[in-house]
Amino acid sequence: MPAPSAQTPPSDQEALLDAVQAVLAPLAELAVAKGLVFATVEEALKQAFVRAAQDAQLAQGLPAHRLVSRVTAATGINRREVTRLTQSDLGAPKPATVSRVSQLFTRWVSDRKLRSKGKPRVLPRQGVAPSFESLARSVTQDVHPRTLLDELCRLGLATWDTDKDTVSLIQDGFTPRGDWQRMVGLLGDNVGDHLRASVTNVLEATPAHFEQAVFAQGLSAQSVEMIRVLARRHWQSLVTEAVPLLEQRIEADAQADDDATQRVRLGLFTFHSEA
Repeated sequence: MPAPSAQTPPSDQEALLDAVQAVLAPLAELAVAKGLVFATVEEALKQAFVRAAQDAQLAQGLPAHRLVSRVTAATGINRREVTRLTQSDLGAPKPATVSRVSQLFTRWVSDRKLRSKGKPRVLPRQGVAPSFESLARSVTQDVHPRTLLDELCRLGLATWDTDKDTVSLIQDGFTPRGDWQRMVGLLGDNVGDHLRASVTNVLEATPAHFEQAVFAQGLSAQSVEMIRVLARRHWQSLVTEAVPLLEQRIEADAQADDDATQRVRLGLFTFHSEA
């Protein structure tokens, strides 16, 4: 009996479809959990396909006439739908601007003068530096420190000890638990940029973005927690070094003649589950 033939390797499109399904699975889980129905997501996905095809056509320098036909050919979406989606397109979502609360939180966890024994210091609410009031004033003069304090507390990021009149951070990362819309906005911004970096690296001959990860299995819950501690420690080290550098470069680029139109996002993550 002849030996069975080796399994045919998947085509590029089959491999890509596997990757798309892996990306869509957690998004589908989130949509189902929050009652976002398929038809609504399908509309958004069709809009994204049409926008991507338009951008690809225009990037090649092709004329605008017959654009609908070329988009139909590229996406498989019929001409009537392409026309409708093109006319109703309000543009791709823009990354959220950095909020004052986020700026304050980031400066608190990154400024060495505001840390003690590797952790953010407990600050007196008022008074000369270092105090919460002086920190808030260093971030913005447009929002009252008490307003920023109330927002930090509302988001579950800090507590105010009214007896001692001190303020303490209770989170080591900006995860606004009290604000669902802000949390899901961070998901879109962070995961969106991570995915853009990955896609760009796949499409270009030379990777343009740093995007690496390590993977291991056969670990206990205790071992996973050790890795989480390691990641948090290195993340804090990165934040402490990166934030002052970013602030310096923003100020320097604003004063220079260069066209300062670039943006950057730094990230580090861990994930664990049953193998």
